[in-house]
Amino acid sequence: MNKNINSDVEEKTKRQSVQHKKNTINYTPEIIFISTFPPKVCGIATYCQDLIKSLQLKFKESFTIIICPMETEDESYRYEENPQYRLNTSDAISYLELADKINKNDKIQLVMLQHEFGFFTEAKNGLMLFLQKLEKDIIITFHTVLPKPDRELKEKVKEISSFVKSIIVMTGISADILTNDYDIPSHKIKMIPHGTHLLPFIDKTSLKSKYGFKDKKVLSTFGLLGSGKNIETTLEALPEIISQNPDVMFLIIGKTHPGIIKYEGEKYRDFLQDTVKRLHLEKHTYFINQYLPLDELLDYLQLTNIYLFTSKDRNQAVSGTFSYAISCGCPIVSTPIPHALEVLNEDLGIIIDFEAPKQLAAAVNTLLKNETAQEKLRSNSLEKMAPTAWENSSISHALLFQQYSKDKMTLHYTFPIINLSHIKNMTTDFGMIQFSKINKPDINSGYTLDDNARAMIVACRHYELSKDESDLDLISTYLKLIKFCQQPDGSFLNYINQDKEFVQQNFETNLEDSNGRAIWALGYLLSIKTILPPQFSNEAESIIENSLSSIENIHSTRAMAFIIKGLHYQNSENNIPLLKKLANRLVKMYQHEKHRDWHWFESYLTYGNSVLPEALLCAWITTKDEMYKQIANESFKFLLSKIFIKGGIKVISNKGWLQKETMKSPESIGGEQPIDVAYTILALSTFYKVFKDEKYLQMMTNAFSWFLGKNHLHQIIYNPATGGCYDGLEEKNVNLNQGAESTVSYLMARLCFPK
Repeated sequence: MNKNINSDVEEKTKRQSVQHKKNTINYTPEIIFISTFPPKVCGIATYCQDLIKSLQLKFKESFTIIICPMETEDESYRYEENPQYRLNTSDAISYLELADKINKNDKIQLVMLQHEFGFFTEAKNGLMLFLQKLEKDIIITFHTVLPKPDRELKEKVKEISSFVKSIIVMTGISADILTNDYDIPSHKIKMIPHGTHLLPFIDKTSLKSKYGFKDKKVLSTFGLLGSGKNIETTLEALPEIISQNPDVMFLIIGKTHPGIIKYEGEKYRDFLQDTVKRLHLEKHTYFINQYLPLDELLDYLQLTNIYLFTSKDRNQAVSGTFSYAISCGCPIVSTPIPHALEVLNEDLGIIIDFEAPKQLAAAVNTLLKNETAQEKLRSNSLEKMAPTAWENSSISHALLFQQYSKDKMTLHYTFPIINLSHIKNMTTDFGMIQFSKINKPDINSGYTLDDNARAMIVACRHYELSKDESDLDLISTYLKLIKFCQQPDGSFLNYINQDKEFVQQNFETNLEDSNGRAIWALGYLLSIKTILPPQFSNEAESIIENSLSSIENIHSTRAMAFIIKGLHYQNSENNIPLLKKLANRLVKMYQHEKHRDWHWFESYLTYGNSVLPEALLCAWITTKDEMYKQIANESFKFLLSKIFIKGGIKVISNKGWLQKETMKSPESIGGEQPIDVAYTILALSTFYKVFKDEKYLQMMTNAFSWFLGKNHLHQIIYNPATGGCYDGLEEKNVNLNQGAESTVSYLMARLCFPK
């Protein structure tokens, strides 16, 4: 290693320390991204645009991102925003001037540099001059990592590494190459996969009709055209594919790479078109010579039956086109670039050799003859790639920013807009369907009173805030289902099949909690009866009146709590004696179980815990009996001490309850349910309204951030593309199904924050 570079690093560290001491004013920290940017047609430009957009959506209050486009002497682009910084990569002086300008901006805390060796060839030593002069911390993303480097390349990469805080790569294979072939310390390397787009489920048939490919089996490839794409491999394979699948259409999507146009024009596209004619494939190939808008590109990928990736570049570490395709749920046939080797397996696609038309034809024909296999691969692809969604990529980047920012910047997770799309998608004219496969409603799962009762609370709360007339239709639907579930004795059944029939499960399961949730929902509707059509409140009051004799005999802890909440919201003098009777039962349970270190109603903490102290606080609001308030306060404080850790929430796992005898939380990780987080937020909201203690507001925000990625996996639980919520946080993965319970729970929590 060059000694001068080592001394430069030491001097730079000293200057940074002095600068930090001088800089004591409060401001939103800035992070500067140095990269190519659209409108330049470049994969890294698109990558950076997607990443920055996601970061700004999720963390707009945490930091400000500014851009510094990289251009050569021959380039000049107009950008959406007028950048204060630019780098002319053809001019060594431009590197020094940029470093000086960044150094003078006290707000800039981090420099994010996108690295591709081809970017930095025109000005010799320009990049090293920039790194030596820069006085800010740098994080660099290597888009290419070449294995088995020669001595010169190895030294160059090690020099770059000496100046940066962290190196981001997109595959584990690239990380291993940096460690083993370049001797880069592993602690300096961060693997963050290429981001992918979250998309709602769209039916292929309708998309094919939209774009003129009805009744076709669609193969596709996309990206900037060049000989490295090796698309001729697919063309050579097509005659064999067509012999078994005469309805095949191969889409070649993308314009020719501008750099290639500059030096050889449309030579490669002409070669492909000549090959099409030679093989008589005119009726089975379709060229789309455009750089498509994102939404249109994603449509084409979603209508694709099989995506073909045939690059012949053995050293291509990662492909954005590959990531786009797999995020659209495309089964993939791919050559063995590192990205494909790391992501694909027999459950996601098929790996073939480089330049192997016969293998490609066999793989495609195998998949096309089995639609069930295609659908399974599609589902597996979506599940495999969910952790790489841009939302999760931005969380990983933000955590890295936080680690290296001077003042340990606080990450504020931006709340998504309130979106009822998925709850409406899950609701038929009878009620809300119980489960979904990913975000596709599974009508075979039928309906439950539980889900529809909670959904009615969401619809009522949303109507309070928005006065959206469509909410009234939802309220009416859910209210009718609740009435449908009520039996002649006033009690309720819970489980209904797709044919609207009560199933045997109702007679094998304790339904007290379901009965309690029905009363809670009916009571909440009555709390806003002045803004609702009178027939709604008349119906709700009638249902509650008919249920009184049955609910009086309920002794389930949580069922009693739900009923107390419902009677509190109903605010009827006639039902206060029943509310007090149930509240007194909770008090007796608490007094029986409480001892010095255990302030709870039962000998264990299980699910839905927050509803118990909240119910007693509601009882106090209604009756002003101080005993209810005291126990509510004591028990809630005890619960919060068990589920809030280092500012974040970790609710009691369904993999292991917290037992009174041990007084220690099980070591289980995962098994966290959206409903438990939501109930905690509802309780915190009620406690804040009573006690006006700001800590409850802060805890509400921290708890809600669990849905947005502030959890042990640092992954989103709420899907902004669908408006649905994933079904659970497990030890190593998120359950991607977006059923009724999880989605309604998320919305209950989100509606506690009106803006």
